[in-house]
Amino acid sequence: MSHRSFSEEMSKLSPPTIVTSTAQLKELLESCAAQPTVAVDTESNSLYAYQERVCLIQFSIPGVDYLVDPLTGLKLAPLGDLFANPEVQKVFHAAEYDVMCLKRDFGFQFTNLFDTMWAARILGWPRVGLGNVLQEVFGVRTQKRYQRYNWGKRPLDAEARLYASLDTHYLLPLRDLQADALTQKGRWEEAREVFDQIAASDPMPPTTPDADDFWRIQGAHDLPPHQQAILRELYVWREREARRLDRPPFKVLDKHTLVALAQARPRTAEELASVDGLKPYHVHRYGKGILRAVGRGMQARPPQPPPPPPRHSDAETARFQALRAWRKQVATKRGVGVGVILSNAILWTLAKQNPRTLDALDDVEGLGPWKRETYGKAILKVLESTC
Repeated sequence: MSHRSFSEEMSKLSPPTIVTSTAQLKELLESCAAQPTVAVDTESNSLYAYQERVCLIQFSIPGVDYLVDPLTGLKLAPLGDLFANPEVQKVFHAAEYDVMCLKRDFGFQFTNLFDTMWAARILGWPRVGLGNVLQEVFGVRTQKRYQRYNWGKRPLDAEARLYASLDTHYLLPLRDLQADALTQKGRWEEAREVFDQIAASDPMPPTTPDADDFWRIQGAHDLPPHQQAILRELYVWREREARRLDRPPFKVLDKHTLVALAQARPRTAEELASVDGLKPYHVHRYGKGILRAVGRGMQARPPQPPPPPPRHSDAETARFQALRAWRKQVATKRGVGVGVILSNAILWTLAKQNPRTLDALDDVEGLGPWKRETYGKAILKVLESTC
């Protein structure tokens, strides 16, 4: 198969229809409601905002690509009927993140999803990223630089709009190809169970930092207590500053620089300028705030470390390792990744609960009916062998 460059592919695509008005949204919904399948994707601004938000929603049906712009103030509640419509299948690639963000920002509910990434995993495709799949199946190359694009800025340039539409343009023919393969290999019910679980995903939680989240910074536990107190105040200051500026915290100061500041304990602008990782513009823009945070930390009581996470018992670990070995054998025989069989989270739940009957497997979170029916007896046999 010949492979077309990103520029060549863009020249073949018709410009997407930009949806910014109620009338345009109504037209989109009427067109999508008449289709059995609709391709969907989203773009967010997580690299450019303190609280990310969905900045673009892409739809494709045969013959037309749409870009819905949430940043115009357009009321998007009518889209909820489409996403919840069981008669129209919504086709995503790597749907979970999109679904969680759409639930968080708009409260949408989802039924009848198809995820082309998960279909590729279940079919045993060696590479499942959208760029790889488009190149291998359709000979289309995508432009990676738009993976870090600021989708929150307006106006979007023409090439960015075409890139966004490309994310959904090929999903429907890809879905048809995969659906046929899943049916032929007897994997449709397995895939549908995964799709239904994705549709039921919880909303993405909003950014709600806690002062004690500083313990998550690499190296925080290695500092002496008085430096941990400084690091805590620096973390709180950075979160407030990032929220004020509406930018990700790492774009204020990275975590390594916070640790270096806690260790150096600068008291003057001159001392601040010599801290490893701190640039002159950091000192100019944030110097006073940093020094005040350091001062507060030097006066604060050392924070109490969080309790260690609960440890698994030796018996639980033995059961997990036995299940892990069984899973690898099953995955190797099928020619798929181990995560297609069961996730690590499910293995640990099984190891902890140690179910003894098929009925008891009903209580294992994430273990759906298809997996219980297909792997249940083997799982119980593995658990029994570790007693």
